Amino acid sequence: MKDFFKYLTASKFDESWGLYLSVVGSKKVLPHDPYPNPVHPNGYFFSWVKGRVLTEYQINYITEGSGILETQAGIFPIRKGSLIIIKPGLWHRYRPAKETGWTENYIGFSGSIADKLFQINLLNQEKSILTIGKREEFIDSFLKIFDIAKAEHPGYQQVAAGMIMKIFGYIVAFQKQKGYSGNRIETIIKQACFTMRQNVNTNIDLHQLAKDHYVGYAYFRKMFKKYMGVSPLKYHTDQRILRAKELLLTSNKLIKEISDDLGFQSIYYFSRTFKKKTGITPSEFKAQNNILINR
Repeated sequence: MKDFFKYLTASKFDESWGLYLSVVGSKKVLPHDPYPNPVHPNGYFFSWVKGRVLTEYQINYITEGSGILETQAGIFPIRKGSLIIIKPGLWHRYRPAKETGWTENYIGFSGSIADKLFQINLLNQEKSILTIGKREEFIDSFLKIFDIAKAEHPGYQQVAAGMIMKIFGYIVAFQKQKGYSGNRIETIIKQACFTMRQNVNTNIDLHQLAKDHYVGYAYFRKMFKKYMGVSPLKYHTDQRILRAKELLLTSNKLIKEISDDLGFQSIYYFSRTFKKKTGITPSEFKAQNNILINR
């Protein structure tokens, strides 16, 4: 990609959307090139001696080369495949190694949604570097944001906001999957999910399911929840309730028949579980949706 830099203007509507771009750019810094570049725009130029504080969020994806980042938390190495994540008000400075240079791809953005997202523990890290490697999904997202920003078609800020959210999603997914990829427990969790989806009509013995995979239930539950975000019991129960909703909407079966089909102990237990998950009873759910369908 050719070097480029572009300021972007946000309208009142863009700001009300909650997430909007302020700057995008990409630059290949050759070995021994001066950095920061003295022709860098005023709002983003910084001297190594003084460092810099931004009033926006910025994500800088280093796809080639290496260097260092310094914040008040310390000095951190930057490798190929690093994401530099800078928050408003954070004093920082970074530069490529003279021997390697680097290729930087960056987006600057603001908004209430960004503020809220950075309150999530997985994003609200003191360390401002995440080493993800050279990953196609991240590269593709940055390139698409660059193309959207270059064209500036009507509504481009909203489309770009969606792509920024996609990057956030990838970051969180990467954080959650860290330490699992290729490990036996990941295979066990995926197989367990498949088993639960295939057996929504059964009250699965989750302790036996763990035992079948030669792991203790306490460890299995802990790792499952960390990987999937919910416990095995909640995962399986949610799958059964989704199937119950489908049957309530598409079949003429009585509620007791649906309860029996899904392996619940009794219609009372089924109704209580359904209400706990949805806020209404199965009969209320069916009645409400029949009214909507027959309008």
